Amino acid sequence: MTAPVTDRPASGLDRFFHIRERGSTIGTEIRGGLVTFVTMAYIVILNPIILATPDVDGNTLSSSAVAASTALTAGVMTILFGVITRLPFAFAAGLGINAFVAFTMVGEVSWPEAMALVVINGLIIVLLAATGLRKLIFDAVPVQLKLAITVGIGLFIAFIGFVNAGFVTATGNASPPVDLGIGGSVASLPTLVFVITLLLGGVLIALKVRGAILIALVAGTLLAALANLIWPFGLDFGFQNGVLSLPDLSLVGAIDFGFDVGKVGAVALVMFVFTLVFSNFFDAMGTMTGLAKEAGLADAKGDFPRIKSALIVEGVGAVIGGSTSSSSATVFIESGSGIGEGARTGFASVVTGVLFLLAMFITPITSLVPGAVAAAALVLVGAMMLSQIRHIDFGDFRVLLPVFLTATVMPLTYSIANGIGAGFVSWVVVNALSGKAKTIHPLLWVVAVGFVIYFARGPIEALLGG
Repeated sequence: MTAPVTDRPASGLDRFFHIRERGSTIGTEIRGGLVTFVTMAYIVILNPIILATPDVDGNTLSSSAVAASTALTAGVMTILFGVITRLPFAFAAGLGINAFVAFTMVGEVSWPEAMALVVINGLIIVLLAATGLRKLIFDAVPVQLKLAITVGIGLFIAFIGFVNAGFVTATGNASPPVDLGIGGSVASLPTLVFVITLLLGGVLIALKVRGAILIALVAGTLLAALANLIWPFGLDFGFQNGVLSLPDLSLVGAIDFGFDVGKVGAVALVMFVFTLVFSNFFDAMGTMTGLAKEAGLADAKGDFPRIKSALIVEGVGAVIGGSTSSSSATVFIESGSGIGEGARTGFASVVTGVLFLLAMFITPITSLVPGAVAAAALVLVGAMMLSQIRHIDFGDFRVLLPVFLTATVMPLTYSIANGIGAGFVSWVVVNALSGKAKTIHPLLWVVAVGFVIYFARGPIEALLGG
């Protein structure tokens, strides 16, 4: 959308954000920021559900506190990013990273320790970005593996949704290990609500409705409430503290760097940080490059204005996200919805950020969303992430096998780290032994060796311990 040409002098706000220079208007930026918020507001509901997993000590995070921290971090980081970079990208807790923390890391460390590792990950990313190494490393990894990681995380998130909704259940047998619903059929009300919410969300996304996932969450919650009135199945939709409340910020600063290396193992801690860095690293850079191209702000090589500052601030998002126990905050692809409405500057990000800060005061609403409804949102997000597979050329088996292993090992082993490791190790081995050794960047050899150590950490730790 192009702003009308005018001879009026530009305001200070206009000059600071380059609004007129980029063919936009203040009104267009406000509208774009609002649309971006509506499109990604679901994260305030979804993140507490993902981070509800008990940690190694059996402790869980308060849902209301996670919701408030999620909104706070999204608001602060989105405003900070908009002011520093002048780009229309919004931030929130990264899907995929939060799943790794919830379903892999806290099985071996406590929640405060896990969030401390997220902070360490952020500090490393800031250092890499400030020295220029981040972009150098990003360019060294084959694009097929970058895309495969996104695809694998999408499948993993979707699988979590299917399991949480009861759509896929464990049979307890060696074969088949899983089944559809109960005895091969969808036989419970929560699972039926999940299916209806999923299909409704799919239709809305197909029709390109703004805020489709948020609308599906609201509609699914209303449907669940109605079904619960007619056929009660244990849902409680009462407001204990009203619709509005002061945000619960008890998780801010709840991190612990006193890792018990004897309990967790040094190799596991290192690989946790490595996987966090890797996921944060490539997902954010790929997303920012794509959004910059969509906004017409990227050059032929994919570089965009203030790219170094953008990469540094994105690392700060992990530091702030870990410090608030909301998981690493990163740039959201949903920012594209605001760009589609004409947003071209950081002023749109400021608008989105302010709305997230206001959302902190309505976090009691997040407790209304049933698990089956939230599970549908997970599957929808997973499906959208899977769409990246269309950019991969499967004509070469040297590409096909590593991509396949990356994408399938993640959900089948319930671990993002395992999927990334399987992809890198197989890429190096298959290419090295099929005449393509010279095409393998030295970095990939280092990463592959690291993952071999990670996969063998049990015997290695036993050997060192002996």
